[in-house]
Amino acid sequence: MPVVTVSDQPDFRRLWVGVTASQLGEQATVVVLPLFAVLTLHASAGHLGLLRAIEQAPILLLSLFVGAGVDRWRTRTVMVLTDIARTLALVATATASLFGWLGLPALFVVAFAVGALSVCFDVAYQASLVRLVPREQLVSGNSALEGSRSAAQIAGPALGGTLVSLLSAPAAASCTALFFALSALSIRRIRTRESVALTERSARPAPVWRRIQEGLRFVARETVLRTVCLASAAFQFSYAAMMTVYLLFLPRELHLSGTAIGFALAATGPGALLGSMLAGRLPSRFGYGAVLISAAALADSSFLWVAALPGSGSSSGSGSTIVTLLVLLAVSFVFGTGGQLVNVTVMAVRQAATPHEMQGRVAATITFAGMGLTPLGSLLGGLLAEEWGLRISLLVTAAGMLLSPVLMAASPLARLGRRLAPPLC
Repeated sequence: MPVVTVSDQPDFRRLWVGVTASQLGEQATVVVLPLFAVLTLHASAGHLGLLRAIEQAPILLLSLFVGAGVDRWRTRTVMVLTDIARTLALVATATASLFGWLGLPALFVVAFAVGALSVCFDVAYQASLVRLVPREQLVSGNSALEGSRSAAQIAGPALGGTLVSLLSAPAAASCTALFFALSALSIRRIRTRESVALTERSARPAPVWRRIQEGLRFVARETVLRTVCLASAAFQFSYAAMMTVYLLFLPRELHLSGTAIGFALAATGPGALLGSMLAGRLPSRFGYGAVLISAAALADSSFLWVAALPGSGSSSGSGSTIVTLLVLLAVSFVFGTGGQLVNVTVMAVRQAATPHEMQGRVAATITFAGMGLTPLGSLLGGLLAEEWGLRISLLVTAAGMLLSPVLMAASPLARLGRRLAPPLC
């Protein structure tokens, strides 16, 4: 009998197409809306910063509530409705701009709405996979979905910028909306009935705060999930601090141009694609625990090398710059590969350790805990750069990222074998 793979399942293919289209639209919108503000509404730097903060705010404000809601509703319904709402929001924005009805306050509202809807979609698609495919296919399914997300992170911003350059900001917004419409059409064709996830709907639903507390308590109680949460929080905090220093270090210490910096950062994308492909094979061969810890240690230690690089102005000109850029490309590629390998593997572990009816709340809790510390990490990075200098601060914050694999190595995650047999916790 031939082996049935995750890509052979029609409903998974529909989800895959929908998630890919949605992620392309989401990543393009990240560029289109700021350019809309700058080019069409002539926003100042302060207004642009506020716009980006408003667009990101729903991650902190809404993740836990969205997780509680997703566990009570079909993820297919949530994804389709959020795609339709984002389509209408962008089309309405473009239309209002053409008639001169759009101002910055209205664009702020649109940015918050699109950000909130994206949070809903992202939590729903992470919870949906476990309801569509068998447990043993979670890694390959996550590998495919996260590979598409990585590709969208590379192509989406470039696509958004190109659309604005070739057309106009309003026309680019309308074109971006088409990706959300395509996503809705594909996901709407999913036929699998999510009966397990809807068991609570037959009874009177618990208040939302109680449901959120259930998710928080479940993550805190289960050792594997608690470790994933703590390791994610440690990484995101240190990574935010490191990136704040890194983005200052590249132009001021290494004297790199904006184009060179862009190339150095872009190498993370191809690395992430490779990491997604490796995630479909390595855990089943070497064990989930070994892959998690080794990939996290490799990725998180890669930036330690950057602090030792000489600035291009301190050596032999262009030759030094080329060597520096090659090292930075290698660092970004290794970080992208290891980081994405960790992301996909952790997602499979988290899904296997979580009951169907808790998937949304667990995903939202871990996202909230991880991303909630990033503003503090960014502030710390700026403070360290001012007090200690860029090189020392980069070394310290990069070393701080290694706390994540240390936490995993000291937990039951390290003992996970080649199969995700429940219960993991």
